[in-house]
Amino acid sequence: MHSKDLVGTFSIIGSNQDADNSTYKGTLTLVLDATNRFIAKWFINGEQYQMGTGFFKDNILVINFNYKGENNAIFKGVVVYKCVSKDILDGFWSEKHGDPNYLGEERCFRIKEKKELLN
Repeated sequence: MHSKDLVGTFSIIGSNQDADNSTYKGTLTLVLDATNRFIAKWFINGEQYQMGTGFFKDNILVINFNYKGENNAIFKGVVVYKCVSKDILDGFWSEKHGDPNYLGEERCFRIKEKKELLN
């Protein structure tokens, strides 16, 4: 698998880094920059944007991310995805100030574009 194989948009389901194991849904969009590094954009529960940059090697994608939370505080973390295939990513993540007793988890499924039928 190559970096370019992962470019696209994924539907995500995940659980947070907390004792409640609270869940979320959203999308993840992956693009490559000029140096073949990933630019990641998440949109969580229809209300929160997160951004990140990362790299890919040996079917592992690592992204450092950040987002603006309550009181405009900036939260930072890292997510590691095992690329099961170009269409399925299985990951875990942790935030700097998250509960160190837990890891968040995230599973991503490629959203395939519908091709128009030709008449």
